[in-house]
Parts: sequence; C-alpha cells; structure tokens
Amino acid sequence: MSSNTKQSGNSDEVELIIGNSNSNFSGVTSTMLQVLSEQQKLINLRVMGKHHLSDESLNISFWDVVKMCRKPLSDGRFRIFHARRVDEMIQALLLKYVFGAKIKMIFSSAAQRKRAGFTKWLTNRMDAVLAMCKASASYLHKAPDAIIYHGIKTDMYTPPENKEAAWQSLKLLPATAQQGKYGIAILGRVRKQKGVHLFVESCIKVLEKHPDYTAVVVGAFRSGDEELVESLKVKIEEAGLSHRIIFAGEQNFADIPNIFRSLSLVVALSDNEGFGLTILEAMSSGSAVLASEAGAWPEVVEEGEQGYVVPTKNLPAVVEKMDLLLSDPEKLVQMGISGRKRVLEHYTVEREANELIAFYRTLM
Repeated sequence: MSSNTKQSGNSDEVELIIGNSNSNFSGVTSTMLQVLSEQQKLINLRVMGKHHLSDESLNISFWDVVKMCRKPLSDGRFRIFHARRVDEMIQALLLKYVFGAKIKMIFSSAAQRKRAGFTKWLTNRMDAVLAMCKASASYLHKAPDAIIYHGIKTDMYTPPENKEAAWQSLKLLPATAQQGKYGIAILGRVRKQKGVHLFVESCIKVLEKHPDYTAVVVGAFRSGDEELVESLKVKIEEAGLSHRIIFAGEQNFADIPNIFRSLSLVVALSDNEGFGLTILEAMSSGSAVLASEAGAWPEVVEEGEQGYVVPTKNLPAVVEKMDLLLSDPEKLVQMGISGRKRVLEHYTVEREANELIAFYRTLM
C-alpha cells in the first residue's frame, strides 16, 4: 500500500465507503470498479454491495456501516460515503440522519439529462457534488463542487506494434467473412440508441470505395432489438456486403482489450451517454475514433487529431467523416498514436483516483 495511504489516524480505519447498489453491470459499475482498483492503493475503503467485486473482502453491509460509523475516525475526521446513483444517495441519507452515521456524503454525476424534483432534493442534501465532465455539469441544477474526469486502465488498453498484423491475428470473424487488411468496429449494446444503424448504413455507403476494410458490430442485443438487427442484415445482404459487415455478437469481457487494439477505427454514435469510456479505451489502444456529440466525447477528442466528432443522429455527417478517415490508412495510424498520448496525459485511472482522494481529504 502506498506511503500516502493514511495521512493521520489509525492506518487500519476505513475512511471511504463506496456505494454499489446495482446488480446489473452498467457503465457506472464499470467506471467505479476501474477507479476502485487504484483507490484501494491509496486509501482504506469498503464497498457497500458485493455486486461484480473481484475481491469480496472489500464488501461491507449496510448494518456494518451503521455500526462502524456511529463514531468518527479516531482523529475526529468523518468518513466519506461516495454515491453514484439515486438509491445510493438515499442510503447515505438514511445512514446519516436516521442512524447517526458520522459521514460526509458525495454524489458524482455523469448523466446528461435534467433531474427529477426528488433527485434534486437528494442532491441538495449531499455534502458535495462532483461532475464527470463539463457536459454532465451543465445538466446539474447547481454548479458542482468539482469536475473530475473519468480515466481508464492504460495498462489494459494498449496499442499493438502493428495494427494490420493485430487485425489479421484476431480470431473474431466467421469463416465466411473477408478479414481484409484493417478492421473498424462499433462496440456495445446493439440498439438504435447506440447508433448501430448509423454505423451499418455508413459502412454500406463507403466500404465499396475502401476494399481493405472490414466492419464489425460487437455486442449483444435483446429481444426488443431483433427487428432492428434483422432489418440491418437485410440491407447488408442487399448491398452484397455480408462478408464485410459482420455482427460478431457479445464477446467475453476479457477479450475486449485485444479487440480494441486490433482496430484501426472505433466508431461510437450514441444519441446520449453518461460519460462514455469506449472512446477513451479505443484511443488508449491506438485506434482512431469517430464519435457523436454525446457524453464527454466532444471534450475528449481533438478534431482532426485523434479523429472526429459529428452531430448525433446525423447519417450524412457520419458518412462524410468515415469516408475521410478510411481514405488515409497512414493518417489513421497517426491519429491512434495521438490518441494514446492524449489518454496518457489526461485520462488515466491513476489520475482520476488521485484527484478523487485529494477531494475527499478536503471534506473529511
């Protein structure tokens, strides 16, 4: 454990409690778990809820938190309770005002939508509010106490020595597919809100001009999205591109970094996002990016340097930029190099963990 883990008090005392109330693996869960891996090197913490924890010894129950937090830390400081969801704010308020827990409550918000009145009421009762980017800050009803951008594990998402070789060695496509020299992809839930139809329809329009590329849709779809997927497959077949635009389905989570590093271009076209780690993961993996104006993406991507950002739900804009990007494979390589550099400078999970803990210290 780092030498700056404890600045005062008993080194065995828990200083940070993290909410983990949702059993579904969501983007909030993913970002929490990534930064948790670094935070636990810097501060003694516990997680209230065992969902998706690789180390269940970090789990602590609500009632154990009640018992532990009846008194402050031995040096008089209060513990931090970090909530990322509405029900976690409710848990924090119950701990503090019903059971008398000596805690400071933080709510961090990545969502880009106007809040309901009850959510505003809860937020007003937090000791501090964080935003994850300028866009999410703009949707809060009052200015956040700080903006702390998400980071990613850059030792997990790494670029290959050679993109073409990495793509050729990737065992993702069916035998009927044409591997091509380079791969481009959209990753995530296969649904309209994620802009999958924009990706497929753009590929139909531009891939005939760019025979070296194969396009892949990576992700699962639910029963309600079957009609969309089938309609897109029909369009692909009618265009004679069934061997070059592939639905690869859901992949093992452990395989995703290897998929990212093999891609020359990663496309993300959501109508809206909370933050959107996909683009950071792609950039860290040395891939050029094409993103919609959702989440933090307009703040992350420097236009023409790591890729391009286009308006949401705008097929002509996607087609134009995709065509431009695929026209210059060497430029894609340089964009990938620039993306990796930008992530290392601004968007590492280590930086996020350190900024969060520095903020906690100001409240404790």
